[in-house]
Amino acid sequence: MFQDIVTDRLILRDLRAADAEFMLIYRSDPEVSRYQSWEPASVDQLRSYFEELAGMDPDTPGAWYQLGIALRSSGELIGDCGIHILDDPRLAEIGITVAPRFQSRGYATEALRAIVGYLFAKLRKHRVSASIDPRNTDSIRLMQRLGFRQEAHMIGSLWFKGQWADDVVFAMLAREWTGDQQSRGNDPTPLAVRGRVDTS
Repeated sequence: MFQDIVTDRLILRDLRAADAEFMLIYRSDPEVSRYQSWEPASVDQLRSYFEELAGMDPDTPGAWYQLGIALRSSGELIGDCGIHILDDPRLAEIGITVAPRFQSRGYATEALRAIVGYLFAKLRKHRVSASIDPRNTDSIRLMQRLGFRQEAHMIGSLWFKGQWADDVVFAMLAREWTGDQQSRGNDPTPLAVRGRVDTS
């Protein structure tokens, strides 16, 4: 069962039926969907998917677990973040989508920093990775801000929307995350979980 993660400006929470309409709007934006492999077809499809997620453990190997990113001040949904636990459950992959009108405000950095901390500290993952289209320069800069290293640039390795696309892989190990947070003078696990303070 996922418990809300609260950051300075955001709440990372389970997606709700009321989120479906806005999520469909921003996920259907051509500038957003250009780099997304998952494109929901309807509000009803999203609501059904949210119902499936409600009974899922976010630490389930082989599955993507999608979270809503909401403003702490108003509760308004601004995007979503995906956690993919790989077949080897010590490994995880992440992805994020922020609605265009909420971009360039540091929300993606804040949300992913919290999610990465959750994966390493709470779920005890060894390695977290992200797969990015090299044309998506904003996402590449996001990974770099978070301290992820580029491990590979695979040429024409992915058949994506009718053409072969390159794939850039960024990753970080748990020890690198802890060391990076300590060098910044931060507790590597400062995540407040609704209802209690979580030290994991």
